[in-house]
Amino acid sequence: MTGSTTAGTRLWTPDGFREDEWTHAESAEALAGNGRFILPLQTFLGLDDEVRESARERIGVLLQPGDELDKIVGLLDQLSLVALAFPAFNDGRSFSKGELLRARHHFKGPVRATGQVLVDQLPHMLRLGFDEFEVSNPVLLKRLEEGRTGGLPVYYQPAVEPEPKGPKYSWRRKRAGPE
Repeated sequence: MTGSTTAGTRLWTPDGFREDEWTHAESAEALAGNGRFILPLQTFLGLDDEVRESARERIGVLLQPGDELDKIVGLLDQLSLVALAFPAFNDGRSFSKGELLRARHHFKGPVRATGQVLVDQLPHMLRLGFDEFEVSNPVLLKRLEEGRTGGLPVYYQPAVEPEPKGPKYSWRRKRAGPE
């Protein structure tokens, strides 16, 4: 696989597993080569404006949980992908960033989850607007190979995902999409 940096990691989208066309890079020198690169926040911010503009179809940014989303909000038009890191199962700050990217900032490009993407988190990530997942968890890989995303069919909170057609309840919504 060309894009994954960790052995055993596969890229999954709601359409299934696919080849990853993105590569994680630590420095701007990677942009000298061909390909699409996910850069750490500070590397992305350190790029010259002309470089960001001319290579925007090949540039993504990786935000760690402690990175401020506001640092890229004015530059979202210069990004093709935003990757949000989940380095530990108990750090959910990237959930909020994913929802803000979609609901408040109307980012249309892919929002990718990296790191500890776990079985019980995937349905919530999908509802918040994540649409690409670097998956290495063996249990989640097996379930996704079987076509099972999990989650509950009814929920109480509104989400980025559009509500299904049918009866409306102010307090209950049915989940759209695959079971």
